[in-house]
Amino acid sequence: MELRDIKALVLLMREHGLLELEIEDKKGKVRLVRGTAAGSDDKPSSAAASRLIARTEPAPAAAPGVPAKKNDGSASKGNAGASGGIDLKPNQKLVVSPMVGTFYRAAAANAAPFVEEGDTVRKGQALCIIEAMKMMNEIEADTAGRVVRILCDNGQPVEYNQPLIIIEPA
Repeated sequence: MELRDIKALVLLMREHGLLELEIEDKKGKVRLVRGTAAGSDDKPSSAAASRLIARTEPAPAAAPGVPAKKNDGSASKGNAGASGGIDLKPNQKLVVSPMVGTFYRAAAANAAPFVEEGDTVRKGQALCIIEAMKMMNEIEADTAGRVVRILCDNGQPVEYNQPLIIIEPA
């Protein structure tokens, strides 16, 4: 991606108040993250100046007719647990995010969470929602059991294959 394209994306982010933008095409992938001081209205202050981080990755090469390899999410697993790692016992299973999006514990801001730690769940029961591109996607339990731990905070951005919840099957 050329510098003028990145500048255009930065302007788009400012116009629409976006803090994060990720785009992938034939040329590669670019992820822009913009952070500002609270209440600064996008103008740098002496306390905390605006910053922009851009990371590009070449597009994955694939043989003709063979789909490109997907990210296995191994890098994101380390940031899910409060202690930097996830302690998973042999009788426990992870529920992972099937997509990039925003994690929500409830269907609405004033609604009760789908599940709490310690709750018993049945197969097919909604555990949470991942919002991706204004689409709300319910994540369901693939097994009956007990919710041991919820690894994400409400409203937290999540990556593909990032651990969300630990379930102990019944």
